[in-house]
Amino acid sequence: MRLHDLTRRHLIGLLAGAGAWPLAVRAQKAMPIIGFLHAGSAGGAAHALIAFRQGLATGGYEEGRNVALEFRYAEGQFARLPQLARELSGGRVTVIAAFGNAAARAAKGATTAIPIVFASSADPVAVGLVTSLNRPGANMTGVTILNQELESIRLERLVQVVPQANTIAYLVNPNSVTASAKMREMDNAAQMLGRRLQVLQARGEKDFEGAFATAEQQQIGAMVVVSDTMFSNESADLGRTSARHAVPTMGAYGPFARAGGLMSYGTHLGEVYRRVGECAARILKGETPANTPVQQSTKAEFVINLKTAKMLGLKIPQQLLAIANEVIEE
Repeated sequence: MRLHDLTRRHLIGLLAGAGAWPLAVRAQKAMPIIGFLHAGSAGGAAHALIAFRQGLATGGYEEGRNVALEFRYAEGQFARLPQLARELSGGRVTVIAAFGNAAARAAKGATTAIPIVFASSADPVAVGLVTSLNRPGANMTGVTILNQELESIRLERLVQVVPQANTIAYLVNPNSVTASAKMREMDNAAQMLGRRLQVLQARGEKDFEGAFATAEQQQIGAMVVVSDTMFSNESADLGRTSARHAVPTMGAYGPFARAGGLMSYGTHLGEVYRRVGECAARILKGETPANTPVQQSTKAEFVINLKTAKMLGLKIPQQLLAIANEVIEE
């Protein structure tokens, strides 16, 4: 082999390597980024993130390997969501995953170009997120949570446990876009059951103690907590607050009862967040939100805390124990 041939080959190899290196760098930079927008805190959203990652994995995406996540948490301050959504939309994100009505609305207001997948606790058509469930239109799709339909069932089951409660408190977040519709639903259910509702309000975690103290002082027989994004984010703290007061309470999400609340009945949130991850994966693979139907979650879970029932001196009817998904005894 002649020297000039070796030199020529070596030079071609160097040039090829020099050309490949920028391509590799560009490939790394091209890794899709999902903006994770949540109204709560990182700690409160930990269960959502685990399930979301599971959904991404089902679709073939693993954080750090072929997708990156960029996080924005409002820490319970819903007024921050529009700014956080603008930060994500003004950056490098490929898709925005928005959890809750307020986060989804903030994301919609921030961008019409970046695909958005959401988890909504309301009818996404009624609250203006999409034009229809089958053909959402524009840049949004996601998963809608079965909640309003369950409000009356929560009341019915609570009355079975506390039949002597003639007045029942209904804890609502007045800032929720679905509060009025859910209150109408509950009013109708209360009338059918011969009960009187007393509305109590909580706009955030700081109001929980006062709401339960009011119910206790006024000797209200029981309480139902409305299904709401804020209450979802703070379910465990709400359950702990409930346990400190002698007010039999039905929550809307499993963490409420697991943290000390009497019972909970509502959408299995882990299933919802997993399906949002699956939806995000499909968008990353090329599906367009406009033509990706909104999924409707139908999986609910009923959790009973027998330890709390004993502390309150209540006996849970056998027919409720038989249909519970989880019974906490210790």
